[in-house]
Amino acid sequence: MKPLPLYRIYQLMNNMINNHLSVLVHRRAEKYGDKVALKYRDYETSQWIPITWNQFSQTVRQVANALVELGVQEEENIGIFSQNKPECLYADFGAFANRAVTIPLYATSSPAQAQYIINDAQIRYIFVGEQFQYDAAFSVFGFCQSLQQLIIFDRAVVRDPRDMTSIYFDEFLETGKGLPNNDIVEERTSRASDDDLANILYTSGTTGEPKGVMLHHSNYIEAFRIHDIRLVDMTDQDISMNFLPLTHVFEKAWTYLCIYKGVQICINLRPVDIQTTIKEIRPTLMCSVPRFWEKVYAGVQEKIAQETGLKKAMMLDAIKVGKIHNIDYLRKGKTPPLMLHLKYKFYEKTVYALLKKTIGIENGNFFPTAGAAVPDEICEFVHSVGINMLVGYGLTESTATVSCFLNSGYEIGSVGTIMPDVEVKIGEENEILLRGKTITKGYYKKAEATAAAIDKDGWFHTGDAGYLKGDQLYLTERIKDLFKTSNGKYVSPQALETKLAIDRYIDQIAIIADQRKFVSALIVPVYGYVKEYAKEKGIEYKDMEELLQHPKILGLFRARIDTLQQQFAHYEQVKRFTLLPEPFSMERGELTNTLKLKRPVVAKNYKELIDKMYEE
Repeated sequence: MKPLPLYRIYQLMNNMINNHLSVLVHRRAEKYGDKVALKYRDYETSQWIPITWNQFSQTVRQVANALVELGVQEEENIGIFSQNKPECLYADFGAFANRAVTIPLYATSSPAQAQYIINDAQIRYIFVGEQFQYDAAFSVFGFCQSLQQLIIFDRAVVRDPRDMTSIYFDEFLETGKGLPNNDIVEERTSRASDDDLANILYTSGTTGEPKGVMLHHSNYIEAFRIHDIRLVDMTDQDISMNFLPLTHVFEKAWTYLCIYKGVQICINLRPVDIQTTIKEIRPTLMCSVPRFWEKVYAGVQEKIAQETGLKKAMMLDAIKVGKIHNIDYLRKGKTPPLMLHLKYKFYEKTVYALLKKTIGIENGNFFPTAGAAVPDEICEFVHSVGINMLVGYGLTESTATVSCFLNSGYEIGSVGTIMPDVEVKIGEENEILLRGKTITKGYYKKAEATAAAIDKDGWFHTGDAGYLKGDQLYLTERIKDLFKTSNGKYVSPQALETKLAIDRYIDQIAIIADQRKFVSALIVPVYGYVKEYAKEKGIEYKDMEELLQHPKILGLFRARIDTLQQQFAHYEQVKRFTLLPEPFSMERGELTNTLKLKRPVVAKNYKELIDKMYEE
């Protein structure tokens, strides 16, 4: 191999120095100055408040100095237990300047979950967001020997009368005013290296206790490099809506990437408000999970169902034309025929434009989507109407992206093309194995779990099954989640759940099959749609439980399920189902913080209902 020229070595070293998370914000402030870096919504005035790069940088410096004032040491673990707020980023980058490690907790974490993480990581200081997080953290204070102080972001939080140690973020920030400890911060920053630990991200886990995934600065620096190669359309003119929790690697790594690229980040505080905030910001970029697009699809299908005559025909034709133009031609790198192209352009200015404006994405550049399987119908529809959804696949352990769609040449049903310099191979049981500089070095204080996940040749075992077709990656199932019926047949619950969840009447679904003689399902309906249907059909009922047991409602769901599951083998199809009057919940332990089903808990909580479905 030829040695690298000196200019290239200098360029790579310069890149590392300027893109290390300990200095990243400051380097971008030097470049962008008074350009807007962040925005957040003031709920009292309904206004979006801008924060410039210079302000961002200055606040990070103050936080870094205030952390020294607290006595935070290099390589110390610091907790951030909050919903998405600018303060989360201030705390992150202030910690990195001190070579400290940040550990985000989901805003919805229970006291028990918070207690486990605080004790496992021996956290002394934890930043908390609003009242819920404060109450949860304070309630376990006495059970966490390491914990010394809570720092509260929101001034509206009411402290417990017994609380003698907590301070508000503005009070904390005041101790860093004038940068009294800047010499110490600068000295620590000068020692920062790629090998420093940046984050410990605790995966909530559908079984067993959480594992802390260690992500080093080298993981993020490599992620920046390979995304530079792949996402060439991403520039400092883009505006990104920060919607998913910053606790999740998808949004966290994406937000760091946006800072690296100089993208303006608009921080959505309350996930339920996204339909409002997205229209206020009208972003060019936004990470999302498939459920967001499933709801868009369901809304369009509902609209089409309500229309008649010419308007309905026009909407159906627009989707058909878009499919031929974008999927049959452009996706394959072919030029569409002139008449088709002209027709597409007409719909682009009418039907598609109206749809995008209604959602709030008429300025859209591209929209990364991951976290669960994207149903083929959804993927096809979104691309047909000219929305550039980049389907991808990744894990916390891979610093997010392993693969993602290219602008053309993507295959519907796949999770895209492997990222540059990420090695992928298929192992035993068709398990996807990964190797590369974005892959974690292991789990925090869990040597056995690390050894089980990363083999002697450095391959990380994902637990996901799939296959490669050229450089396109396809997922088939989660190996550990494969169900084996009592008849010896294997069933993939995710495949069925993904297929059935696109139905507009189904909100949540849990497939039951393990060691059972056939497949059944627990279904949480979209209650509003069920009520509308009951009204149309003149069905009388006293409560939701009675309505969901009505023969006409059961018949409606039976017909819709049978239509959707036709492509599955007979033994894979849902034979019986139960409609639940209440949704699955995190409070009852049935969902993780990322809203994945905890199957053992569901099986336990609904044992009687499940057993009833298998009675002769």
